[in-house]
Amino acid sequence: MTRSDGLDRYDGFDGFDGFDRFDKIVPVAEYGDERPIPRTDPDAEETPLSSRISAADVLTLGNAACGFLAVYFLAVATVAQHMDGNGVPADRRSAAAAVVLMLIGALFDLCDGLVARRFRRSALGAELDNLADVISFGVAPAFFVVTWAAIPLGPDKTPAVLVALSVLIAGVLRLARFASTPGRPGVFQGMPIPMGALTVVSIVLLDLPFAVGAAGILLTAWLMVSRIEYPKPQGKLAILTMLFIAASVSCLTLWATDSPGGDSMLMMGACLQVSLALSIPVMAMTRRGARFIGVRMIR
Repeated sequence: MTRSDGLDRYDGFDGFDGFDRFDKIVPVAEYGDERPIPRTDPDAEETPLSSRISAADVLTLGNAACGFLAVYFLAVATVAQHMDGNGVPADRRSAAAAVVLMLIGALFDLCDGLVARRFRRSALGAELDNLADVISFGVAPAFFVVTWAAIPLGPDKTPAVLVALSVLIAGVLRLARFASTPGRPGVFQGMPIPMGALTVVSIVLLDLPFAVGAAGILLTAWLMVSRIEYPKPQGKLAILTMLFIAASVSCLTLWATDSPGGDSMLMMGACLQVSLALSIPVMAMTRRGARFIGVRMIR
C-alpha cells in the first residue's frame, strides 16, 4: 500500500528520507555517492537494530570511529606532554596517527555509497553519514587546529579557538545545506567537507606562522560554505581519490617514523592537497572573469 499522507521529508561525506521506494535519490557521501533510500516499513520498528544496519552503514560507523580515535590520539599526546612539561603540541607519531585516521574516514565516506548501491540499503544511512562526517571532518580537524596553535599563541588561546570554531561551524553548515538544498548532478556546491578537513590538516602540517596558517584555514572554511562547484569523485576520479589517500598515508608513515626524506614527502603531499583544493575556485573565478570580459567586449 502507498501512503496517502504524502509525507516526504528531506534529510541529510549529506539526502532524502521518504516513503517512496526508489524514486528518491539520496546524496549520502560528501565525496560524491548517491544511494536510494528504500521504503520504510512500520513493522521495522520492532526489528532488532543489527538486522536494519546495512554493510554501507558499517562503513559509515567506521568513519565515525576514525574521527573519534583521531581526537583521542591528539588528546592523549597533549595531556601527556602537559604532564611532562614539554609543551602542548602532540608528537609526530600521534599527529600522523590522527591524520591517517581522518584519511581512512574519508575512504569509508567515499565507499559507503558505492556499497549501498550494490548491496542492501538502509533508511538510517543518510542520517548516519551526516553524524559521522561531523565527527571526522568537523570536530577532529578543529581539535587539530587548537593543538597546533597552542604554543605559538602562549597563554591566550582565543584566536586558535575562534579559527577552530570556523572550521567546525563551516562544516556543520556545509552538511546542513547539502541535506536541504538539491544541487546539480555531478557537482557539489562548496568544497566537500572531507576535502575541507584534509586541507585544514595539510595547512597545519606545513607548520606556517600562525597568521598565515589561520588565513588559509579561514579561507578553507569559507570555501566549504561558498557556492563554488566542486566535481563529485565518481568513476575514474573516485579511483584517483583512493590512490591519493593511499599515497598520503604512505607519506605520513615515512614522516612519523623519521625515515629519510619523510619530511620532504610530507611537505609535498600537504602542498599538493592545498593546491588541489584551491585550484578549483581559481579556475572557476578565471572562467567567470573570461565570460565577463567577453560580454563587455561584445557590448
